[in-house]
Amino acid sequence: MIPQETIQQILSRIDIVEVIGGFVKLKKRGANYIGLCPFHNEKSPSFSVSASKEIYKCFGCGKSGNTISFLMEHEKHSYVDALKWLANKYGVEIQETFLNDEQRQQYQTADSLYILNQFAQSFFAEQLFHTEEGQNIGLSYFEERGFSEEIIKRFQLGYSPERRDAFTSAAIAKQYNPELLQKSGLSVLRNDQLYDNYRGRVIFPIHNNSGKILGFGARILKPSDRAPKYINTPENEIYVKSKILYGSYFARTAIDKADECLLVEGYTDVISLAQAGIENVVASGGTSLTADQLRLVKKYTNNLTIIYDGDAAGVKAALRGLDMALEEGLNVKLVLIPDKEDPDSYVNKVGAAAFREFIQQNKKDFILFQLEVAMKDAGNDSTRKAEVVNRVAETISKINKAEDFTKQQDYIKQCSEILKIDEQGLHVLVNKFIRDKISSLERKNAQPDIQANSQQAEATNFDESTFNLLFKEDLQEREVARVLLEYGTHRFNEEKMVAEYVLEEMVDDSLMDNQDVIKLVHSFRDVVQSTPQRANKQYFIYHPDQQISAFAVSLLNFPYEESEYWKKTYGQNIGYQPALFEQPYEVFIQALARGNDHQLMQFSKMGEDRTPEIVTSAVNYLKLRKIKRMLLENQQDLERQHSEEEYAVLHQTHEHLKQMEIELTKKMGTVIIR
Repeated sequence: MIPQETIQQILSRIDIVEVIGGFVKLKKRGANYIGLCPFHNEKSPSFSVSASKEIYKCFGCGKSGNTISFLMEHEKHSYVDALKWLANKYGVEIQETFLNDEQRQQYQTADSLYILNQFAQSFFAEQLFHTEEGQNIGLSYFEERGFSEEIIKRFQLGYSPERRDAFTSAAIAKQYNPELLQKSGLSVLRNDQLYDNYRGRVIFPIHNNSGKILGFGARILKPSDRAPKYINTPENEIYVKSKILYGSYFARTAIDKADECLLVEGYTDVISLAQAGIENVVASGGTSLTADQLRLVKKYTNNLTIIYDGDAAGVKAALRGLDMALEEGLNVKLVLIPDKEDPDSYVNKVGAAAFREFIQQNKKDFILFQLEVAMKDAGNDSTRKAEVVNRVAETISKINKAEDFTKQQDYIKQCSEILKIDEQGLHVLVNKFIRDKISSLERKNAQPDIQANSQQAEATNFDESTFNLLFKEDLQEREVARVLLEYGTHRFNEEKMVAEYVLEEMVDDSLMDNQDVIKLVHSFRDVVQSTPQRANKQYFIYHPDQQISAFAVSLLNFPYEESEYWKKTYGQNIGYQPALFEQPYEVFIQALARGNDHQLMQFSKMGEDRTPEIVTSAVNYLKLRKIKRMLLENQQDLERQHSEEEYAVLHQTHEHLKQMEIELTKKMGTVIIR
């Protein structure tokens, strides 16, 4: 945990234009900066950065956020890693706190492993480039694979010498902990003696999304019946194989740009394709795909293309993890490399352009390919064919997201034609698998708001759309939340701040519909009571709760800013504040003098502080909407059967609400709510 004091120190130094400008070429336009969006391909700039509000917004793809969320989205950092990145940039020292000793120990072990792995990578790279053995064996191997020195250095490849303890001795001399050497997998203990685990092998460092080294893959170069071809780091505090995709650190930006992730099996496949300019590639390491790996892909794109060898083993490997990919909502395609080649050898054989063209022309739909393979295996066996039908129905049932409904229907149609069975029958079977899955899980209400609205609408005799129109005062609720953020620290009057006034006047939570507004208001109230100096929009833009932060950014996002020219031209048309004419004669004459436009604009009515008017208007409009809501509900209640006492109470309630409505409309002027 990073202390709040440290976080505030980091936030106080952030320059959003400087940070984002390090990744995106920005140009000043009016009060904001614009550039080409880094999250989607575009030719005309629609990506806007506001230095004053400390937020960004793309009006093309809709992405928005603050400096931290930009680093999380663009660089795929976690929240804590984004803070650490900023702390390092601005020279802020982080002293982390921990909930307990166990957590402290885990963090310290993880940090020590990162440091050790970085030392190991430097050692292996030094051996590769600057020793005779490394050049003759390791570097020669990489050159035979066609790897350039540039790509070798980019992926930080290395070589571990044949000597039994070359690395271990160097690490012990640098006072690295022997237990840590074993945990990292870099050294092994045999006969009470530590030896190098990767000796005589070329080294492939494996990075996390921020570029830190998690572990290593080590390939043997000499033929051996006893030793495995590859050795990987054992699982520890930082290396969890099921959550890693090799090359993701180098591919993340390219995947974002291409909106497609190419998945291969091996390290050399990734490196060869990257060298050929095909950079949106990651590797699974030859293991079955896991849900965590698929979620990692989904961070970058919804489009996954799997490229495997065309032999039987390659086909089998490609089909593993299909159902999980569909459940994650990924659009999965498959490409099989021909002629007993792999992606590494094939791209070197045909070249980058031909490889790209081959991929585009030979993408196969994953579900249809699976069906094709299964049908060949089943042959004319009716029992096995029935199993295929059940299997494909279960697979299609995994496509269960609402936005993928059309895709699911298309698969049912195509698969029924291939299987030569009734389309409606396959539809029924798919629905059966969906129902079975739902019944096997805990009953979860997928759309509570809609169901609650329907039930409430039925009780009040309104149809659902009418109910939403009358009772969903979302715009007014959001406006009050925006006013709280924008003007909270301003003075409402001599006695109180705007935040204090709004929180005092705020309607009861039970009358509010927008849960994000309720959460923001509660958080604002807590801050005002505990640390009022933090009750400003910057605190909520950078709030550690990402839901609150994203909501705050959405409230403060506006596509346009008033230009100085507009203020000058329009400001003169609407006139000036009385304060201008109350100035001393010399100040008045100076303000009117040619060239003093900026001084004169300070007295423009456009620049007049209308904070109290804006705040009271937002609060009163919300109150008026809520009163109207209660009147309608009370009216519905009056139309039902009641005792005389109950009728009297309802009539009194009606009169009271009407009086409140009249008083509010008098304050605001005539207001008609349709």
